[in-house]
Amino acid sequence: MDKQVLKLIVISDLHIVPEGQLSHSLDTTERLNKCIEFINNYHDDVDYVVFGGDLADNGETKAYHRLKESFGLLNSPSYLTLGNHDNRENFLEVFGQIQSKETGKFDYYVDIKKHRIIILDSSCPKYSAAGFLEKIQLDWLREKLTQARDKAVIIVLHHNFVDAHVKTGNIILKNNVEFANLLIESHPEIRQVISGHIHMTSSGFYKGVPFSTLSGSHYNIEPTLKYADSRLMPPVPRREGPGQIAVVLSDKDSTVIHMMNFIDRHLPMAQDLFGGYD
Repeated sequence: MDKQVLKLIVISDLHIVPEGQLSHSLDTTERLNKCIEFINNYHDDVDYVVFGGDLADNGETKAYHRLKESFGLLNSPSYLTLGNHDNRENFLEVFGQIQSKETGKFDYYVDIKKHRIIILDSSCPKYSAAGFLEKIQLDWLREKLTQARDKAVIIVLHHNFVDAHVKTGNIILKNNVEFANLLIESHPEIRQVISGHIHMTSSGFYKGVPFSTLSGSHYNIEPTLKYADSRLMPPVPRREGPGQIAVVLSDKDSTVIHMMNFIDRHLPMAQDLFGGYD
C-alpha cells in the first residue's frame, strides 16, 4: 500500500453472545474470528480497524469477555464504539474506562495521512433501537471538524443517518438533520460517513453528505423495495451472509470503499428464528 494512502477497515454488528449460545442460529464469535483472521492475512497493512457498534447481541458481561478474547487475535490497531444492542455499564466493566473524557461516550478522533478519522458513539438507551448524538457530542464534533479544515474527514458511527427506504431502514439517528447540517457547516471535505446497524450494503448522499452502510458480521437483510407502503411489506428476508467489512482507501484526491466479504454464505434464514421481528 502506498504510504500516502490511508487504509481504514470498518466492521460492525458483531452481536457476540455468551459461550454456548447462538444469535438467530449463528455462531457470531466464530464469524468474528474469521473476520479477524481475514484482516490479519490479507490486510496487515491497514492503518486502523474500527468496530462500529452492536458488539454484543444483548449486552451481557459474558459476551464482552468473549469479545475481549477475540480482540486479542487482531494484529492491527483498533478503535471501537457502541450500538443499540450494547450495554455501556457491562462493556466498561470488562474493557475498562476508555470513554472520551470530553464527551463521556466512546467518541474518538485520529489524524493520519492528511485525514481526520472521527468515531462517534450514537447509542442512546432512551431511544431503544434508534440512535442519538447528545449536545455535548455535537459540540465536540463541531470543534473537531473546525480544527481539521485542512484535512479530509471520514466519520464512522453505528447508526445510519438516512432512511434507506426499506422496512427496517428507518430506525435511524434521531437528530440526523442536525448532524448533517453540522457536517456541511463545519467542514468542506467530508469524504464519507460509514455506518452499520441496518445489516445491508447501501450508499448515497444526504444533503450533499456522502454515506455508506455495510452488512457487517451478523445476518444480512435483503432489501424489499417494491411496496410503496412499508407497512404492507412481507416479513424482511434475511440471509446468513455475507460477513462483510468495509475497506476504505483514501488519498488527497479520492476515497474508495471496497465492501469485502470474509464469509460468502448467502442462504436464506427461517423467519421463525426472529420471533417478533418484522
